[in-house]
Amino acid sequence: MRFMVRLTPKGRRDAIEGWSRDAAGQELLKARVAAPPEDGKANAALIGLVAEALKVGRTKVRIVSGGASRLKTLEVEGDSVELAARLRQAGTKA
Repeated sequence: MRFMVRLTPKGRRDAIEGWSRDAAGQELLKARVAAPPEDGKANAALIGLVAEALKVGRTKVRIVSGGASRLKTLEVEGDSVELAARLRQAGTKA
């Protein structure tokens, strides 16, 4: 399963902030992490945050594009129906 994430590094806390749309109308998940965007720390924190929210191991979550950008495409291995339901639920928590 693949989805877009808009990551805000150096936030006060690690959190999934919900769903949004970009200028082109594409749906994306907004997330923030406390880690800075240096040496891959923010990306590692994002992977941990998403893995925890979806209840999968960190090795099941990969950044497939946008590693150095705020907009990233993530890929998660697993049952896509189950993961989609968990992702929707994670995106509604504030």
